Amino acid sequence: MRFSEVVREAAKPSWEKGLRHPFVMGIVNGNLPLDTFKFYILQDIYYLKHFGKVHAMAAVQADDFRITAFLAEKAKTTAEAELTVHKQHAEALGITDEEMAQFKPAPTAYAYTSHMYRAALSGRLSETIAALLPCYWLYGEIGEINKEAQPQEPLYANWIRTYASDWFQQGVQEFVDLFDRLAEGASVAEKARMQEQFVIATEWELAFWEMAYTKEKWPSEALLV
Repeated sequence: MRFSEVVREAAKPSWEKGLRHPFVMGIVNGNLPLDTFKFYILQDIYYLKHFGKVHAMAAVQADDFRITAFLAEKAKTTAEAELTVHKQHAEALGITDEEMAQFKPAPTAYAYTSHMYRAALSGRLSETIAALLPCYWLYGEIGEINKEAQPQEPLYANWIRTYASDWFQQGVQEFVDLFDRLAEGASVAEKARMQEQFVIATEWELAFWEMAYTKEKWPSEALLV
């Protein structure tokens, strides 16, 4: 069994809930309120900027220059492609420059990106990749599972097409393969750390859907006392 399959099984409870979270199903079925999707897009633009930076940190950690080049390119192409799609979504949703300038991440978006930085600050490439992988893999699986879905809302149809596309699916497989290559030479202790990073990141993926679905606020904004 490949180590990616081992960690995927370890993350199964949050993984399965992520695949069928009401936010995801709202996109697939086309009935998610657009203002909820707008909240998500703003949070995800913030997330992707940090996602790209953590790729750059991982590139520096790699001893093999081929991996360095792969991660540097991945940081560029993935961020550019997804941010381009999100820019299109932002324009369609009427998100203004003022809204972007005043944007403040929700607690979960802030915490999830902080988790990735913490993994990267371990200094170990294997842990950094483990923290990045769930985002690729889970979105890719959502795209693959729902590729035949035809929501009436064009924004949602475009979102599904992005993650079901051949280029994204290929990128997912490349990242899974890199994770498994790093695991081949890892000690038992290092594999345990990789699994921990992967499982926690998967939990954050689930939390991200819930954050968007509930339009999560900071306690000072949400509590009445």
